[in-house]
Amino acid sequence: MSADTELARDCARHIAAAFADYNAEFRAITRRAPQRFDARDWKGSQRDAVERIELYDRWVDRAIAELRLKLGERALDRPLWSAIRAEFAQQIEPLPDTEFTKTYFSSITRRLHGTVGVAPEIEFVAADLDPLASVTSEVVKNTYVHRGSLPLLFEDVLGDLRFRSPWKDFDRSVAHVAAEVGAHLATLGEQRTLTRIEMIRPVFYQFTRAYLVGRMTGRGFTVPLVIALKNTESGVHVDAVMLSEADVSIVFGFTRSYFHVDLDRVGEAVVFLKAMLPLKPVSELFTVLGRAKQGKTERYRELLRHMEQTTDQFVHAAGERGLVMVCFTLPSFDVVFKVIRDRFPYPKNVLHEEVLAKYSYVFKHDRAGRLVDAQEFKRLRFPRGRFAPALLEELQAETARTVHFEGDDVILDHLYVERRMTPLNLYLRTASPAQAELAVLDYGQAIRDLAYSNIFAGDLLLKNFGVTRHGRVIFYDYDELCQVTDCRFRELPQATNPEDEMRGESWFYVGDSDVFPETFINFLAFDEAQRAAFMRVHAEVLTAAFWRAVQQRHVDGELMEVLPYHMHRVRVAASA
Repeated sequence: MSADTELARDCARHIAAAFADYNAEFRAITRRAPQRFDARDWKGSQRDAVERIELYDRWVDRAIAELRLKLGERALDRPLWSAIRAEFAQQIEPLPDTEFTKTYFSSITRRLHGTVGVAPEIEFVAADLDPLASVTSEVVKNTYVHRGSLPLLFEDVLGDLRFRSPWKDFDRSVAHVAAEVGAHLATLGEQRTLTRIEMIRPVFYQFTRAYLVGRMTGRGFTVPLVIALKNTESGVHVDAVMLSEADVSIVFGFTRSYFHVDLDRVGEAVVFLKAMLPLKPVSELFTVLGRAKQGKTERYRELLRHMEQTTDQFVHAAGERGLVMVCFTLPSFDVVFKVIRDRFPYPKNVLHEEVLAKYSYVFKHDRAGRLVDAQEFKRLRFPRGRFAPALLEELQAETARTVHFEGDDVILDHLYVERRMTPLNLYLRTASPAQAELAVLDYGQAIRDLAYSNIFAGDLLLKNFGVTRHGRVIFYDYDELCQVTDCRFRELPQATNPEDEMRGESWFYVGDSDVFPETFINFLAFDEAQRAAFMRVHAEVLTAAFWRAVQQRHVDGELMEVLPYHMHRVRVAASA
C-alpha cells in the first residue's frame, strides 16, 4: 500500500470518526428533550435548541483544524482529497443515513478549499442522488388495530407513553382524542371504516409541547394523526388533535423551530412524513427534524435537478424592490433568492454586518410560526444565460461585493434562500373581501405572535409580509428586526402649537430605539373595510401600552406560547 493511499485512508477514518462524535453529541442534546418536558424546563429547551444548531459548524471547524495539522502543506492537494473522498465513500457504506455523513464531508472540503459551485471530485453533491433511495426499512412505529371502540383504541395509544409526569386526567384525554377522531371519520362517510393506527415510536418535542406523530388507515383512506401534549403543574394532557394534511403541514412548517426527536435512522422518518405530506419538499422535512445542513444539501439538489429539467430564467421576485436585498426567483421553483446590496439608500441606516447578524439571530431564535427559515448559501455557480437581462443588470450594478462573473457563469458568494410566498400587499389586491379580511386579521396576529416571542419586526409595511398556501401571514424582511425588550415604546407627544403640527419633521426628540405604535396604521395600505377589520380586532397593537406590557412580561421571565395549531382545536387546555 502506497503512502498516499494510507494517508487517504487515515484521513477518511478521521472524518468518519469526527462525524460519529458530532452525531453522538447531536443525539445527546436531542435526548434531553423528554427530561425538559417532564421538568417543564422551557428555558433549558431553548438553550438546547441553540446549542444543537451551533454544534455542526463547531465540529466542522474542529475537523478542518485537525486535518490541516495532519496534512500540513498538502492540505489543499486535490488529487489527495479525491482519494480521501473515494476511501470515505467506501468506509461509510454500511452506516445508516449515509447522506448525512457525506454532507459533513462536503462541508469540510467546501470550507477548506473555498469551493465555488460544485467540485464533484472532492465532494458529494450529485444532482441525481435521491436521499431516500437507499431507505429500504421503515421507521420504528407502534401499530394499533381498531377492534370497534375508539376509546379503547386510544387508551392503548396514550397508555404506551412513558412520562415521569402523571396524567392530569387520562380518561378525559382519551375521550378527547376519540371524539375528535370519531367526528373526523364521520365526515369521510360511514362506509370508510378505520382498521389500524400507526404511530412513530419516538415522541417529537418542540419547545413546550410533545407530539405523537402517526397515521390512521382504513378501507381506501389514510389520514394523518398528530396529537399535541401539554405538561402542566397538575400533569400531562392532550392539548389538540390534528387530522388534516394542512394542519399537520403547519406543525412541520418552515416557520417553526426544529423538532427534537431521537431517531436511529432519520431517512425512515422522512419517508413516513413525506407520505403524509406529499406537497412538503424532502429538504424541508430533513430541516424540521433538526438536520438543517442536510436540508440545505437537499434543497440545492432539488434546485439543480429542477434546472436540468427546465429552461425558465431567474427574474425579480414579485413585489416592491427591497432597499437592502435584491430578491429574485425562478418562476417554476418555489423559493426566493436574496442577495445583500452593496449600499443601502436612505432611509435605511443598517450596516451590512448587522443584516448578517439579524439573519443569524432568526436562524437560532424561536420563529413562532411567523418568521420564514432563511437558509444561508455561499459560493454558488449558475449559468449566466439563466438570468433575465434586467436582473443581471441590477446584480452587476448593486451587488458587486457579492456577485461576480466568470466566463458564462454567475458566481454568488453569499445569499439566502427562502420559501416563496405571495407578498401581502399584492395578495390583498386580488383576494376576495372575505379572504382579504382573514389575511388582515392574521397579519395583526402575526405582529402579536412575534411580540410574544420577543420580536419587533421594525418595518411593518405589508410588502414585508407574505401569505403562504395555507393563508398564514409570515414576516420575511429582517433588516430592521429587533427584540421587543430593546425598544422604547412611546406615546406620540401632542403638539402645543400649530407650528409644531405643520412641521415636516418631528418637533420632539426621537431616540434610536424609540417606537411610536400609534403611527403604524398610517403606513398600512388597507382599504376602508380592511382597516375597519384590523381596528376591530387588533387596535391595541397600535398602543404603546400593549407593547410595554408585553415587554414587561418578557423582563419578568414569563413564557408566552405561540402554538403551531389553531386555538379552536384546543378543548382541554382551558381547564389547565
